[in-house]
Amino acid sequence: MMNMQKMMKQAQKMQAQMEASQKELAATTFTGTEPSGMIKVTVTGDKKVEKIELKPDVVDPDDIDMLQDLLLEATNDALSQVDAAQEKSFGGISKGLSGLGF
Repeated sequence: MMNMQKMMKQAQKMQAQMEASQKELAATTFTGTEPSGMIKVTVTGDKKVEKIELKPDVVDPDDIDMLQDLLLEATNDALSQVDAAQEKSFGGISKGLSGLGF
């Protein structure tokens, strides 16, 4: 019975840590770029796009496909940074779950 109470307290502590980590991550911004650096996309840790910056030289009305590809690349770079931060932040917490038998 005592082990169950200890496990419940540990689970509640990990839940509080996870909630705090989620709030901290949501308040963090990540800026992705594509290789040429002509486009920057800024997203929050909860994966909301906040800003898109384009250098004027990247806008070519005759090559919209390139602009779209670069926007996708910069956005995906920013989102990959969020995923890496989530893994880093929550990885340690999820390791604690294995100690609880999960």
